[in-house]
Amino acid sequence: MYRGTIVRKKLIRNIRLIYGLAFFHSFMVIVPVIVPFFVPKGLSLADIFYLQAVFATSIVLLEAPSGYFADIFGRRNALILGSIAHGLAYLCLNFASDLATLIVFEIMAGAAASLLSGADIALLYDSQKALETEAGQSSEHSNGIAHLGFIRSSAEGLGALVGGVLALWSFELMVLIQSIAAWVCLLAAVLVVEPPYKGESGSVQGRIQIGAILRHLFRTDPILRHVVLATFHVAWLMQPYWEVQGVSLAIFGVLWCTQSLTVALANKFGFEIERRYGAIAALAIIGVIPILGHFGMAWLQGWAGIAIGLLLFICRGLNQVILVNALNRRVPSEFRATANSFTSFLFRLSFIITGPLVGYLAETKGLQATLVALGLSSFVLLIVVMLPLMQSVKSIQQRVVA
Repeated sequence: MYRGTIVRKKLIRNIRLIYGLAFFHSFMVIVPVIVPFFVPKGLSLADIFYLQAVFATSIVLLEAPSGYFADIFGRRNALILGSIAHGLAYLCLNFASDLATLIVFEIMAGAAASLLSGADIALLYDSQKALETEAGQSSEHSNGIAHLGFIRSSAEGLGALVGGVLALWSFELMVLIQSIAAWVCLLAAVLVVEPPYKGESGSVQGRIQIGAILRHLFRTDPILRHVVLATFHVAWLMQPYWEVQGVSLAIFGVLWCTQSLTVALANKFGFEIERRYGAIAALAIIGVIPILGHFGMAWLQGWAGIAIGLLLFICRGLNQVILVNALNRRVPSEFRATANSFTSFLFRLSFIITGPLVGYLAETKGLQATLVALGLSSFVLLIVVMLPLMQSVKSIQQRVVA
């Protein structure tokens, strides 16, 4: 009894620690002003885009392997290594003065993001699941995922506001505060404990096969297969759109914060929407609002277009709660981190593949034509992915009723 109480307290502490780690990892004061920060170091705009490509490539190459590492060697170990890499990256940034050292920073930051991604969700989900099992409860939804998304988005919004103020005062102080926030992640990672999760489907630690994971994601469950594919959503071209609408650069931080808070609110109320109106209605909302958002931005001007663009961030918030939870409910715990990292890998890979195409289209055809094209692509995604997903959910609901 006493031992069970201690384990329960540690699992409850796990949840709080993961929330804290997510907050400080997402508290990016430097991101909203990254271009003005890099320019005084002698970098051209082409160099800055090259750095972002290095960061994105690092994540894509390490995303799935890092999730596999977390499932084999432990989520806590992955969080500790990721937090160390995150802290060292921003320590390096304090002394970075040329392109070479900034490339090192981007690679280390990418490695950190890869190790933390997937492992944090898996550890949070399994901690909450273990608590519910111990209490003799079952929960269709993991509210922990909703809270995690809310905390991340709120931290991004707060970081945008703080970063805008610090950039007017001192870039050096801004990087120092960013470094301190990065090392707080390590403290949280060291204090977490591993929840019980192995052996759920008969797998033995160290013998999880990649082929078995892919078969489970794409062949065993039509809902799971479509959920993995449906996570391809990203809001493009927001900052160039603001510039075209004549928005002052001083307002960018406020708009960035507004977008993050919109995602946070969608995280907060995503499960309530699904509970009140049903899973099919929630999926229909996720499928339709990107179409409305992109076409609305294309056809409306000024603040009306900016406001309707927030629909894209409502969709992102709902994605992060409803679809991520659907994924985690349907994968065995022993390769949960790998599954989460793999879906993140697919998302980032799609960004790398389609990003240059979208950029070229915007440069040659203009923002309005590009937004129309994105609206059409969102419509195709609705037909090809979301409608089959809704049909699969409907079929399962009918079988349950029968």
